[in-house]
Amino acid sequence: MSYIDGYVIPVPSDQREAYVAFARKFNPMFKQFGATRIVESWGEDLPEGKQTDFRKAVQAEDGETVVFSWVEWPDKATRDQGIAAMEKEMTASEEFSPEQNPMPFDGRRMIMGGFETLFKM
Repeated sequence: MSYIDGYVIPVPSDQREAYVAFARKFNPMFKQFGATRIVESWGEDLPEGKQTDFRKAVQAEDGETVVFSWVEWPDKATRDQGIAAMEKEMTASEEFSPEQNPMPFDGRRMIMGGFETLFKM
C-alpha cells in the first residue's frame, strides 16, 4: 500500500509565484527518487475552527496563505530511500543550497509527517 508525506506550510500570499517556482525546482527530485505523485494546493476555503484549524496549526499570520501538499510513494521503504537520496543530493549540490534557493516561507512553521495509507477509493 502506498505511503504519503504530508506538508502544511504558511506562505506569504504575495509569494505565491515564488512558492510555485520553488516547488517546481525541488519536486522533480521526489519523482526522480521514486515518488509516484506530488500535489501542491493553495489554501482557498479554510474555515476558522474553535480550537484548531489549518491556519492555527502553522501559526499563519495576516497576509499568509496555507499550502497543503503531499507526496505519494509506492511504499514506506521507497520513501525512506528516496528521502535519504534527496538529502544527500541536496547537501552535495550548490544548486539546492539555501543561499541560491531560499525558501519563500518560514520553514520553522511548516508541519509535516508520513502517513500509512489505510485504503483508497
